[in-house]
Amino acid sequence: MSVHRHLFSKLALSTFLLTSAAFAAQAQDATAVADRLKQLVSQQGMDVSWSSVTGSGSAFALEGVSFKAAGNPTPMNIGKLSFDGVSEDNGGYRIESITTDPYSTTEDGATIEISPFKLTGVKLPAAGSTDPIANLLFYEGAELASFNVKMGDKPAFSMENFTAELTAPAADKAMEFTAGADKFSADLSLVEDPQAKAAIEAMGYQNITGSLDFAGSWQPSDGRMAMSTYDITVDGAGTFGMTFDFGGYTLDFIKAMQDLQKKMAEQPAGGDNSAQGLAMLGLMQQLVLNTASIRWDDDSLTNKAVDYIAKMQNMKPEDIKNQAKAIVPFLTAQLNNPELSAAITDAVTKYLDDPQSLEVSAEPAAPVPFSQIAAAGMANPLDLTKSLGVTVSANEDE
Repeated sequence: MSVHRHLFSKLALSTFLLTSAAFAAQAQDATAVADRLKQLVSQQGMDVSWSSVTGSGSAFALEGVSFKAAGNPTPMNIGKLSFDGVSEDNGGYRIESITTDPYSTTEDGATIEISPFKLTGVKLPAAGSTDPIANLLFYEGAELASFNVKMGDKPAFSMENFTAELTAPAADKAMEFTAGADKFSADLSLVEDPQAKAAIEAMGYQNITGSLDFAGSWQPSDGRMAMSTYDITVDGAGTFGMTFDFGGYTLDFIKAMQDLQKKMAEQPAGGDNSAQGLAMLGLMQQLVLNTASIRWDDDSLTNKAVDYIAKMQNMKPEDIKNQAKAIVPFLTAQLNNPELSAAITDAVTKYLDDPQSLEVSAEPAAPVPFSQIAAAGMANPLDLTKSLGVTVSANEDE
């Protein structure tokens, strides 16, 4: 019996030691994952800290988490950050989901309430990886059920069901992304400016609802960034949309910009930022504009605005439209671009007669450096319409 008890004691002790070692290794893995996340976040100008790690293996949580942007002394305390489905991936880590706790803060009478924010398919590449996005925090999806802002006890803004999806760049294929929100709402009756408030009430836009829709692509190898969809739709008003296509937004550019922003944030208040300003101009030289556009698709806002202006001036809506048509040629003559002036006049006339859509596009013959655009904007802004190949059109399909 004594032999059996001795063997059992040794087996129990061995089991305890092996189990303890296994848990210690898993806990160490959790810390390693958290440390790698901290490294990637810090490279993007954000510091993250936590008070403790709970759980182990493929599921754990960081407790007492706070984020702090470079140069901002006040951290954002978000509480717990939960990690699920953690596994090793080519020396790095893949995490099925990272989820925050609900978050709420009040400052200057405004309360912000955010539902749990969830990232899915998170990749934390190993340090020194040849992955083109090794120094970026990449995720395949994002989900936010609600975002609410209150002024006192009055709801001012809310957004519901925000989602995003990304595909990682591979070989010669660009990263593609889509995002959007099913619904947002805003209480414009809280606007304090008397003139704006009166216009909002007259047109019936005290409480508005709408949706958001975004899509685009990015190629890390050559830095080409294209936003094919950037639409903000307000129900019963219209859709404001933008597109742009520019080059030079490489990983090296991103790293240089992050370093520069960090230096500027560390600069004492009132300090000399001239060196950083020159460095910023140098970086802007690397970015080039390929194309861009701004578009408005009307859904009754134009006629409501015309009716409001006509009522204010004791005129008929058609008289207001005719007055605008007559003024446009004189205003656009200052552009010193007769062809563009004629196009604007024609587009405005067509749009006011039948408000459907109005679009301004820039399609230069060759890519134009952003620094050149900035310089021209300060020296001779009228030349920009020619160098950027600006056109204006109305009531044309996208």
